[in-house]
Amino acid sequence: MLTKLADMKRIISLIFLLVGFLTFAWAQEETVEETVVEKDKPVRSPFESGYLIDQQTSVIKVPKTLEFVIQHKFGTVENGRSDLWGIYAPGANIRLGLNYVVAKNLQAGWGITKKNMYNDFNLKWTLLEQTRQNTIPVSVTLYGNVAIDSRSKKIFEEQQYWHSSDPDGVHTLHEYRWSQRLSYFSQLIIGRKFGEKLSLQAGASFSHYNLVDHTGDHDKIAAHLGGRFKFSPQSSLLFNFDLPLKIKNISEQREWTNHPKENLALGWEISTSTHAFQIYISAADGIVPQDMVMFNQNDWKNKGLCMGFVITRLWNF
Repeated sequence: MLTKLADMKRIISLIFLLVGFLTFAWAQEETVEETVVEKDKPVRSPFESGYLIDQQTSVIKVPKTLEFVIQHKFGTVENGRSDLWGIYAPGANIRLGLNYVVAKNLQAGWGITKKNMYNDFNLKWTLLEQTRQNTIPVSVTLYGNVAIDSRSKKIFEEQQYWHSSDPDGVHTLHEYRWSQRLSYFSQLIIGRKFGEKLSLQAGASFSHYNLVDHTGDHDKIAAHLGGRFKFSPQSSLLFNFDLPLKIKNISEQREWTNHPKENLALGWEISTSTHAFQIYISAADGIVPQDMVMFNQNDWKNKGLCMGFVITRLWNF
């Protein structure tokens, strides 16, 4: 009898010891979990696409994503019904492009455009992503390209253009060089998502053409503003504004007789996980960004708007 009581005491003691150990371990685990700080993640979808009508956004898809893009602009609406507000006008412009995400937040792309038969090679790199807990309050993105004017050699051989070494501003003919086909564009974009509906971004860019005619400049700095207001799970209102700046220190013009006009664009976007479709009205007839900054002469305040659309399709590998 005494032996059985002793055995029961040992069993009860063992049970209390086990319960005490489990309680202590659970308390320690709970304490550790409470001290772990949740990792601050990037905000979800500041924009639905890497394109904001005529501008780029900070959005770069996951690595090994291939994107096909169609950008199309019709003629201006100035003729009204006679050419169906520019849809059947002869001044349409089209760009077809491919973008590939080679690494996290790094995208490389190529495109070919109807106007001047530009072949452009571009890179986009999002250096900073805005985070949900505001550890990083904004996104910071760099975008740049080099474009090749692929028109006939004869056009370059016959073109008169301004050369900065001509002291009296003489219009001269120069021997053709292949480098005259090149132009460049570089841009810094800073953006922020405000809540679940509104995203805004601002940027500054530098454009350069190796060859321009006597009415233009080789270099141009521009300011950019754009945004999105998401009013349903798949639909958003878009806008962008591009302003070429008048800076005498980098200009070769004595008078601002042919300064490029600002570009205003308003649009509507419908998006899914693999597609984005944007339809819009825009002032600039160019699609390659340096062309819009350097050569736009459409005045959005005087029937200088044209309709257009952007379609993107994604594949993951």
